[in-house]
Amino acid sequence: MRNEQLNSQRNDTNISKSRNNTKLTTMLWLSLVALMALLQGSGAVEFTFDLADNAEDCFYEEIKRNTSAYFEFQVSAGGQQDVDVTLKDPQNKIIYSLERATFDSHQFTAETTGVYTACFSNKFSAFSHKIVYVDFQVGDEPSLPGVDEHATVLTQMETSAQAIHKALNDILDAQTHHRLREAQGRKRAEDINQRVMVWASLETASVILIGLVQILVLRNFFTDRKPSQARYGRL
Repeated sequence: MRNEQLNSQRNDTNISKSRNNTKLTTMLWLSLVALMALLQGSGAVEFTFDLADNAEDCFYEEIKRNTSAYFEFQVSAGGQQDVDVTLKDPQNKIIYSLERATFDSHQFTAETTGVYTACFSNKFSAFSHKIVYVDFQVGDEPSLPGVDEHATVLTQMETSAQAIHKALNDILDAQTHHRLREAQGRKRAEDINQRVMVWASLETASVILIGLVQILVLRNFFTDRKPSQARYGRL
């Protein structure tokens, strides 16, 4: 009897371990599938650049006909946080234009195949440079491998893979916007700190100057002026 009980306990332990290993393997597989889908991604370009004062920078992206594209920008620091933005098609025709803008997005479908140009201008500002974030996505996001390729009902594992994929995309978007807000806050704090330091230095210099002037004036009041010998000779 004791041997049978020991064997049953060992069997239960092995079954529970195998179930845990199966769950762990399933979770790792789902995470790997979602990460592979993110790495594949669509033709997206995401970057931040420094736009000098009184300058204009242009970026180029080749887009095929009838392909959807999403264009987004945001000025995170510099001056009044505004730039002039122009988006042109391969025939140099303006399809999107905005002046003195801080943040905006534009979605369009390419009518012709060719190189599209996105230009950012800071020519109206002669002193302050700008830091601009750009997100240029071309085409639809590819489907998850082995998940969205069939029309049958999704299994529980495939549904979980889709949910993980969407959650990771949401996390990436949230991290990007939080980084932009953090950069704006840091730049604003640095500007305020610099202004406070300059103002405090001017106040300190003014106080020292006023103190020196007061000392000189008081010394002049209490100085004993002796009459000159020439004045006594005249008398």
